[in-house]
Amino acid sequence: MHTLVPSRRRLCVLALAGAGMLALAAPAAQAAYPEQPLKLVVGFPPGGGGDLYGRLIANAMGKTLGQAVVVDNRAGAGGNIAADIVAKARPDGYTLLLAMSGNLAVSPAMKPQSLPYKVPDDFTAIGLILEAPHGLFVSQGSRFKTARDLLDAAKTQKLSFASTGTGGAAHIGMEMVKQKAGVEMLHVPYKGSGPAITDMMGGQVDSFFATASPLVGQVRQGQLRLLAITGEKRNPAIPEVPTFRELGVNVPVTQWYGLVAPAGTPQAVVKLLSDHLGRALATPEVRDAIRKDAAIERDLPMDGFRNFIVEDIARYKAAITPALMKEVSQ
Repeated sequence: MHTLVPSRRRLCVLALAGAGMLALAAPAAQAAYPEQPLKLVVGFPPGGGGDLYGRLIANAMGKTLGQAVVVDNRAGAGGNIAADIVAKARPDGYTLLLAMSGNLAVSPAMKPQSLPYKVPDDFTAIGLILEAPHGLFVSQGSRFKTARDLLDAAKTQKLSFASTGTGGAAHIGMEMVKQKAGVEMLHVPYKGSGPAITDMMGGQVDSFFATASPLVGQVRQGQLRLLAITGEKRNPAIPEVPTFRELGVNVPVTQWYGLVAPAGTPQAVVKLLSDHLGRALATPEVRDAIRKDAAIERDLPMDGFRNFIVEDIARYKAAITPALMKEVSQ
Protein backbone atom coordinates (compact mmCIF):
# COMPACT_ATOMS: atom_id res chain seq x y z
CA MET A 1 0.00 0.00 0.00
CA HIS A 2 1.42 3.34 -1.02
CA THR A 3 1.13 6.55 1.07
CA LEU A 4 -0.07 9.45 -1.01
CA VAL A 5 2.36 12.36 -0.73
CA PRO A 6 0.93 15.75 -1.88
CA SER A 7 2.93 17.46 -4.57
CA ARG A 8 4.85 20.63 -3.78
CA ARG A 9 2.44 22.61 -5.98
CA ARG A 10 -0.59 21.22 -4.11
CA LEU A 11 0.97 22.12 -0.74
CA CYS A 12 1.59 25.66 -1.94
CA VAL A 13 -2.01 26.00 -3.18
CA LEU A 14 -3.36 24.71 0.15
CA ALA A 15 -1.11 27.07 2.12
CA LEU A 16 -2.18 30.07 0.05
CA ALA A 17 -5.85 29.13 0.38
CA GLY A 18 -5.50 28.80 4.16
CA ALA A 19 -3.79 32.16 4.42
CA GLY A 20 -6.53 33.72 2.33
CA MET A 21 -9.22 32.29 4.60
CA LEU A 22 -7.42 33.64 7.69
CA ALA A 23 -7.08 37.05 6.09
CA LEU A 24 -10.79 37.12 5.38
CA ALA A 25 -11.68 35.82 8.84
CA ALA A 26 -9.75 38.48 10.77
CA PRO A 27 -11.64 41.51 9.41
CA ALA A 28 -14.91 39.62 9.74
CA ALA A 29 -14.19 38.93 13.43
CA GLN A 30 -13.30 42.57 14.07
CA ALA A 31 -16.33 43.82 12.18
CA ALA A 32 -18.60 41.72 14.43
CA TYR A 33 -17.88 43.87 17.51
CA PRO A 34 -20.10 44.94 19.09
CA GLU A 35 -22.54 42.05 18.64
CA GLN A 36 -24.62 42.90 21.73
CA PRO A 37 -25.42 45.88 23.96
CA LEU A 38 -22.60 47.31 26.09
CA LYS A 39 -22.88 48.00 29.82
CA LEU A 40 -21.60 51.25 31.32
CA VAL A 41 -21.19 50.93 35.09
CA VAL A 42 -21.77 54.24 36.88
CA GLY A 43 -20.94 54.76 40.55
CA PHE A 44 -23.88 57.11 41.21
CA PRO A 45 -27.60 56.57 41.75
CA PRO A 46 -29.90 57.46 38.84
CA GLY A 47 -30.21 61.20 38.35
CA GLY A 48 -27.31 62.04 40.65
CA GLY A 49 -23.79 63.29 40.12
CA GLY A 50 -22.03 61.86 37.10
CA ASP A 51 -25.03 59.66 36.20
CA LEU A 52 -26.24 62.46 33.91
CA TYR A 53 -22.89 62.57 32.10
CA GLY A 54 -22.81 58.78 31.89
CA ARG A 55 -26.22 58.68 30.23
CA LEU A 56 -25.27 61.51 27.90
CA ILE A 57 -22.22 59.63 26.63
CA ALA A 58 -23.98 56.25 26.58
CA ASN A 59 -26.75 57.62 24.39
CA ALA A 60 -24.35 59.35 21.99
CA MET A 61 -22.03 56.36 21.60
CA GLY A 62 -24.94 53.96 21.18
CA LYS A 63 -26.06 55.88 18.10
CA THR A 64 -22.75 55.41 16.27
CA LEU A 65 -21.76 51.96 17.60
CA GLY A 66 -24.99 50.40 16.37
CA GLN A 67 -25.60 48.81 19.78
CA ALA A 68 -27.18 50.27 22.90
CA VAL A 69 -24.92 51.33 25.75
CA VAL A 70 -26.91 50.53 28.90
CA VAL A 71 -26.16 52.40 32.13
CA ASP A 72 -25.81 50.15 35.19
CA ASN A 73 -25.92 52.22 38.40
CA ARG A 74 -23.77 50.74 41.18
CA ALA A 75 -23.58 53.51 43.76
CA GLY A 76 -21.58 53.36 46.97
CA ALA A 77 -18.14 53.82 48.50
CA GLY A 78 -17.44 56.94 46.47
CA GLY A 79 -17.57 55.06 43.19
CA ASN A 80 -15.18 52.34 44.34
CA ILE A 81 -17.84 49.60 44.12
CA ALA A 82 -18.42 50.39 40.46
CA ALA A 83 -14.68 50.44 39.76
CA ASP A 84 -14.18 47.06 41.41
CA ILE A 85 -16.99 45.50 39.35
CA VAL A 86 -15.38 46.62 36.10
CA ALA A 87 -11.85 45.70 37.20
CA LYS A 88 -13.06 42.10 37.66
CA ALA A 89 -15.25 41.94 34.54
CA ARG A 90 -14.40 40.00 31.39
CA PRO A 91 -12.08 42.10 29.19
CA ASP A 92 -14.24 41.71 26.09
CA GLY A 93 -15.28 45.32 25.53
CA TYR A 94 -18.84 44.84 26.78
CA THR A 95 -18.34 46.20 30.32
CA LEU A 96 -17.08 49.77 30.74
CA LEU A 97 -16.70 52.13 33.68
CA LEU A 98 -17.55 55.80 33.94
CA ALA A 99 -14.29 56.57 35.71
CA MET A 100 -13.93 59.72 37.79
CA SER A 101 -11.34 61.52 39.83
CA GLY A 102 -12.78 60.03 43.03
CA ASN A 103 -12.39 56.33 42.29
CA LEU A 104 -9.40 56.40 39.95
CA ALA A 105 -7.28 59.18 41.46
CA VAL A 106 -8.32 60.24 44.98
CA SER A 107 -8.91 56.76 46.41
CA PRO A 108 -5.68 55.31 44.93
CA ALA A 109 -3.78 58.30 46.36
CA MET A 110 -5.39 58.13 49.81
CA LYS A 111 -5.77 54.40 50.48
CA PRO A 112 -4.20 52.21 47.76
CA GLN A 113 -3.66 49.27 50.13
CA SER A 114 -7.31 49.02 51.10
CA LEU A 115 -8.76 49.15 47.57
CA PRO A 116 -9.82 45.85 45.93
CA TYR A 117 -8.40 47.09 42.60
CA LYS A 118 -5.18 48.71 41.39
CA VAL A 119 -4.88 51.86 39.34
CA PRO A 120 -3.89 51.99 36.56
CA ASP A 121 -2.94 48.28 36.32
CA ASP A 122 -6.47 46.82 36.45
CA PHE A 123 -7.89 49.11 33.76
CA THR A 124 -7.44 50.02 30.12
CA ALA A 125 -7.95 53.71 29.39
CA ILE A 126 -10.40 54.53 26.60
CA GLY A 127 -10.58 58.31 26.91
CA LEU A 128 -11.21 61.36 29.05
CA ILE A 129 -14.68 62.91 28.71
CA LEU A 130 -14.67 66.18 30.62
CA GLU A 131 -13.19 68.26 33.40
CA ALA A 132 -15.11 70.51 35.78
CA PRO A 133 -13.38 72.94 38.15
CA HIS A 134 -13.79 72.92 41.90
CA GLY A 135 -14.79 76.25 43.37
CA LEU A 136 -14.84 78.23 46.60
CA PHE A 137 -18.37 79.42 47.33
CA VAL A 138 -19.83 81.85 49.87
CA SER A 139 -23.38 83.03 50.43
CA GLN A 140 -24.52 86.11 48.53
CA GLY A 141 -24.59 88.07 51.79
CA SER A 142 -21.07 87.09 52.84
CA ARG A 143 -18.62 89.80 53.85
CA PHE A 144 -16.05 88.14 51.59
CA LYS A 145 -16.33 89.58 48.08
CA THR A 146 -13.23 87.94 46.62
CA ALA A 147 -11.11 84.85 47.26
CA ARG A 148 -8.24 87.13 48.28
CA ASP A 149 -10.49 88.73 50.93
CA LEU A 150 -11.25 85.33 52.41
CA LEU A 151 -7.68 83.98 52.28
CA ASP A 152 -6.26 87.14 53.84
CA ALA A 153 -8.84 86.99 56.63
CA ALA A 154 -8.01 83.30 57.25
CA LYS A 155 -4.48 84.30 58.22
CA THR A 156 -5.72 86.13 61.31
CA GLN A 157 -9.21 84.73 61.93
CA LYS A 158 -10.68 81.28 62.57
CA LEU A 159 -12.66 80.53 59.42
CA SER A 160 -14.30 77.32 58.27
CA PHE A 161 -15.12 75.57 55.01
CA ALA A 162 -17.69 72.89 54.25
CA SER A 163 -17.28 69.93 51.91
CA THR A 164 -19.42 66.98 50.92
CA GLY A 165 -17.19 64.44 52.64
CA THR A 166 -13.90 63.83 54.38
CA GLY A 167 -11.23 62.60 51.99
CA GLY A 168 -13.19 63.48 48.86
CA ALA A 169 -11.77 65.25 45.82
CA ALA A 170 -13.14 68.64 46.86
CA HIS A 171 -11.91 68.27 50.44
CA ILE A 172 -8.38 67.53 49.28
CA GLY A 173 -8.62 70.35 46.74
CA MET A 174 -9.29 72.83 49.54
CA GLU A 175 -6.44 71.34 51.54
CA MET A 176 -4.23 72.22 48.55
CA VAL A 177 -5.56 75.78 48.65
CA LYS A 178 -4.78 76.02 52.36
CA GLN A 179 -1.26 74.62 51.93
CA LYS A 180 -0.32 76.89 49.04
CA ALA A 181 -1.95 79.99 50.53
CA GLY A 182 -0.40 79.36 53.94
CA VAL A 183 -3.67 79.48 55.87
CA GLU A 184 -5.59 77.29 58.32
CA MET A 185 -9.34 76.73 58.09
CA LEU A 186 -11.60 74.33 59.95
CA HIS A 187 -13.03 71.56 57.78
CA VAL A 188 -16.74 70.79 58.33
CA PRO A 189 -17.85 67.72 56.32
CA TYR A 190 -21.47 67.20 55.22
CA LYS A 191 -23.31 64.33 53.55
CA GLY A 192 -24.43 66.46 50.63
CA SER A 193 -24.31 69.92 49.11
CA GLY A 194 -27.85 70.77 50.27
CA PRO A 195 -27.14 70.71 54.02
CA ALA A 196 -23.75 72.37 53.49
CA ILE A 197 -25.27 75.27 51.56
CA THR A 198 -28.10 75.63 54.08
CA ASP A 199 -25.63 75.97 56.94
CA MET A 200 -23.45 78.36 54.96
CA MET A 201 -26.46 80.56 54.20
CA GLY A 202 -27.30 80.47 57.90
CA GLY A 203 -23.81 81.48 58.96
CA GLN A 204 -22.76 78.17 60.55
CA VAL A 205 -19.84 77.83 58.13
CA ASP A 206 -17.99 80.56 56.25
CA SER A 207 -17.54 78.91 52.87
CA PHE A 208 -18.16 75.79 50.79
CA PHE A 209 -15.62 74.11 48.54
CA ALA A 210 -17.19 71.85 45.88
CA THR A 211 -17.30 70.97 42.21
CA ALA A 212 -18.55 74.12 40.52
CA SER A 213 -20.78 72.70 37.78
CA PRO A 214 -23.82 71.60 39.87
CA LEU A 215 -23.93 75.00 41.61
CA VAL A 216 -23.48 77.37 38.68
CA GLY A 217 -27.27 77.73 38.41
CA GLN A 218 -27.49 79.01 41.98
CA VAL A 219 -24.66 81.44 41.27
CA ARG A 220 -26.51 82.80 38.24
CA GLN A 221 -29.70 83.12 40.29
CA GLY A 222 -27.86 85.25 42.84
CA GLN A 223 -28.05 82.74 45.72
CA LEU A 224 -24.34 81.97 45.92
CA ARG A 225 -21.12 83.77 45.06
CA LEU A 226 -18.30 81.85 43.40
CA LEU A 227 -14.99 83.41 44.44
CA ALA A 228 -12.43 81.33 42.53
CA ILE A 229 -12.03 78.03 40.69
CA THR A 230 -9.31 75.41 40.30
CA GLY A 231 -7.65 74.64 37.00
CA GLU A 232 -5.19 76.25 34.63
CA LYS A 233 -7.41 78.96 33.11
CA ARG A 234 -10.76 80.68 33.42
CA ASN A 235 -13.86 78.80 32.37
CA PRO A 236 -15.70 80.14 29.28
CA ALA A 237 -19.09 79.60 30.95
CA ILE A 238 -18.13 81.79 33.94
CA PRO A 239 -15.38 84.08 32.56
CA GLU A 240 -15.80 86.59 35.39
CA VAL A 241 -14.59 84.06 37.99
CA PRO A 242 -10.78 84.03 38.49
CA THR A 243 -8.69 80.92 38.99
CA PHE A 244 -6.74 80.30 42.17
CA ARG A 245 -3.69 80.29 39.93
CA GLU A 246 -4.24 83.98 39.21
CA LEU A 247 -4.02 84.56 42.96
CA GLY A 248 -0.67 82.79 43.16
CA VAL A 249 -2.29 79.65 44.59
CA ASN A 250 -1.95 77.02 41.86
CA VAL A 251 -4.47 74.22 42.43
CA PRO A 252 -4.56 72.08 39.26
CA VAL A 253 -6.98 69.36 40.40
CA THR A 254 -10.45 69.14 38.86
CA GLN A 255 -13.45 66.85 38.89
CA TRP A 256 -13.16 64.68 35.79
CA TYR A 257 -14.96 61.79 34.10
CA GLY A 258 -13.69 59.31 31.53
CA LEU A 259 -14.18 55.83 30.14
CA VAL A 260 -12.09 52.78 31.03
CA ALA A 261 -12.40 49.05 30.41
CA PRO A 262 -10.94 46.06 32.27
CA ALA A 263 -7.23 45.44 31.74
CA GLY A 264 -6.63 43.04 28.88
CA THR A 265 -9.39 44.37 26.63
CA PRO A 266 -8.22 43.89 23.01
CA GLN A 267 -6.46 46.95 21.65
CA ALA A 268 -8.60 46.99 18.51
CA VAL A 269 -11.73 47.16 20.64
CA VAL A 270 -10.28 49.93 22.82
CA LYS A 271 -9.32 51.92 19.73
CA LEU A 272 -12.82 51.52 18.30
CA LEU A 273 -14.46 52.67 21.54
CA SER A 274 -12.04 55.59 21.82
CA ASP A 275 -12.89 56.69 18.28
CA HIS A 276 -16.62 56.56 19.01
CA LEU A 277 -16.13 58.50 22.26
CA GLY A 278 -14.31 61.19 20.28
CA ARG A 279 -17.19 61.32 17.81
CA ALA A 280 -19.66 61.71 20.69
CA LEU A 281 -17.68 64.59 22.22
CA ALA A 282 -17.67 66.38 18.86
CA THR A 283 -21.47 66.48 18.60
CA PRO A 284 -23.21 69.78 19.49
CA GLU A 285 -25.67 67.89 21.71
CA VAL A 286 -22.95 66.47 23.96
CA ARG A 287 -20.64 69.49 23.81
CA ASP A 288 -23.38 71.97 24.72
CA ALA A 289 -24.70 69.79 27.56
CA ILE A 290 -21.21 69.62 29.06
CA ARG A 291 -20.37 73.29 28.64
CA LYS A 292 -23.60 74.83 29.93
CA ASP A 293 -22.65 74.29 33.58
CA ALA A 294 -18.97 75.24 33.40
CA ALA A 295 -17.53 71.84 32.51
CA ILE A 296 -15.24 71.41 29.48
CA GLU A 297 -15.16 68.42 27.13
CA ARG A 298 -11.74 66.79 26.84
CA ASP A 299 -10.99 64.44 23.96
CA LEU A 300 -7.88 62.82 25.43
CA PRO A 301 -7.75 59.22 24.18
CA MET A 302 -6.12 56.03 25.42
CA ASP A 303 -2.48 56.44 26.51
CA GLY A 304 -2.96 60.17 26.96
CA PHE A 305 -5.81 59.51 29.39
CA ARG A 306 -3.81 56.81 31.19
CA ASN A 307 -0.96 59.26 31.76
CA PHE A 308 -3.47 61.87 32.93
CA ILE A 309 -4.76 59.44 35.60
CA VAL A 310 -1.25 58.60 36.82
CA GLU A 311 -0.36 62.30 37.03
CA ASP A 312 -3.58 63.09 38.90
CA ILE A 313 -2.84 60.41 41.50
CA ALA A 314 0.55 62.05 42.03
CA ARG A 315 -1.10 65.47 42.43
CA TYR A 316 -3.38 64.18 45.19
CA LYS A 317 -0.59 62.27 46.91
CA ALA A 318 1.40 65.51 47.14
CA ALA A 319 -1.45 67.10 49.12
CA ILE A 320 -1.78 64.33 51.68
CA THR A 321 -0.40 65.26 55.09
CA PRO A 322 -0.31 63.24 58.33
CA ALA A 323 -3.03 65.53 59.71
CA LEU A 324 -5.25 64.84 56.71
CA MET A 325 -4.72 61.08 56.97
CA LYS A 326 -5.60 61.25 60.67
CA GLU A 327 -8.83 63.13 59.86
CA VAL A 328 -9.78 60.62 57.14
CA SER A 329 -9.15 57.63 59.41
CA GLN A 330 -11.34 58.94 62.23
